[in-house]
Amino acid sequence: MPSLIFRKGLDLKHAVADMLADNYHSTIVERIKTEDFTYHAGRLTIHLAREFGFCYGVDRAVYYAYQTRERFPQQHVFLTGEIIHNPHVNQQLRAMGIRFLTDEHEHIEALGPSDVVILPAFGVTVGMLQDFDRRGCTLIDTTCGSVLNVWKNVRRYAEGGYTSIIHGKVWHEETQATASQAVQYGGRYLVVFDRAETEAVCEYIRGGGDRGAFLKRFEKAASAGFDPDRDLQRIGLANQTTMLMTESLEIGDMIRAAMQRRYGADLGPHYQAFDTICSATQDRQDAVVGLLRDKAVDVMIVIGGYNSSNTANLARICAVSHPTYHIADPDCLISPEQVRHRPVGSKTETLTSAWLPDAGPVSIGLTSGASTPDNLVGAAIQRLTGFCR
Repeated sequence: MPSLIFRKGLDLKHAVADMLADNYHSTIVERIKTEDFTYHAGRLTIHLAREFGFCYGVDRAVYYAYQTRERFPQQHVFLTGEIIHNPHVNQQLRAMGIRFLTDEHEHIEALGPSDVVILPAFGVTVGMLQDFDRRGCTLIDTTCGSVLNVWKNVRRYAEGGYTSIIHGKVWHEETQATASQAVQYGGRYLVVFDRAETEAVCEYIRGGGDRGAFLKRFEKAASAGFDPDRDLQRIGLANQTTMLMTESLEIGDMIRAAMQRRYGADLGPHYQAFDTICSATQDRQDAVVGLLRDKAVDVMIVIGGYNSSNTANLARICAVSHPTYHIADPDCLISPEQVRHRPVGSKTETLTSAWLPDAGPVSIGLTSGASTPDNLVGAAIQRLTGFCR
């Protein structure tokens, strides 16, 4: 029997609203928003970015997860992995009895028609979806609309004979799901992570090169049977929705210029690009740029999971011009003397001392990733207030 799929909620939003507010709402954050996003306490001033925290897609995904537990209280409920990249939210779901298929003791092979599976905001691969369908599981699909928009364009490229070049992280669930959409519709894909990888692709487009070396470099980032001599003649551009907007735009310009160099000004048969940049990601990046431009701050604090791509990119923007501390949660603010954080470009957390001015007025800029709830921002503000008394 094919799966029952819920894609528009379970009509229980009001039943879980109070629980969500208790878990994620912050009175102090709401007050600061009404006071021009600025907070004063003693020698401390905090400037909040005007867009931060939960985006619509994340808010919707979390709502659906809570509704699922309410709707199916007696059944086993599973997540394919983290619903969003925030450890606090995922821990809350575990506390509600929702199990994670990425845990060592869980196995997809054990699932059957009586089980309920929640698909995360960044989606799942076509193969995984087909597997759940064969097993007859009830599916709760929380895939974000911005991700679905990327998939729509990747399918369009595949059907038109274009190779999808995806700006993203090949190890990220969203990019893996997007790549699977290209293959499902008979297309090919190539994932580029940054400008350096894009330049390697552009060099091959412009004048060919060492085919073996190219395939070796992108062996984990290309569709099976990828042939750069064949598959770089017609290109469609896409991106992981949480990447740095300015970098996605620059990568698009680089590929367009390389295709024009190879094929001339008329790129109709050779190159397509549609705007798949997530508006919420862009809004948060624009807001932190505006904060840094308009406010004099001593340090920037960015709150969000270390494996959250959009949070890491907010920290990248800030670190160009200001001392920046990307923290996973308020507990990382150990004291006025010490902070635990992950430096931009690093894969490990570190401990930094003498991070906060110990006398005189101090101005802190604060933002959070799209998967960070307001209660964590509020807790960070209260902790900083205590530090600066």
